[in-house]
Amino acid sequence: MRISIQYVIVMVKIRIRGGRGKGFIWVDSDASKWSGNEFKKIQAARQEASKDKYISTGRGTGKIKFGDIPTTKATDTKGMWVSSGRGTGKRKLK
Repeated sequence: MRISIQYVIVMVKIRIRGGRGKGFIWVDSDASKWSGNEFKKIQAARQEASKDKYISTGRGTGKIKFGDIPTTKATDTKGMWVSSGRGTGKRKLK
């Protein structure tokens, strides 16, 4: 009797729009790049690395330092009401 185990790894590509929607690129579907605590760590490292750079604001008429932008915490949605259907119903989040 012979038992064989095969692992199949499926690499999925995600299509991302760029610019004004005309161009696109294909990237790997690594979830850590897009969401969760890993992404927050990556984002915090990027912000720390470029905190001395400036960002244009108000149609290019003003500028602020990237490090001056405050970080916000995600609020807990437990117990909040959300609408359902076409706004005619509601349900409470658990």
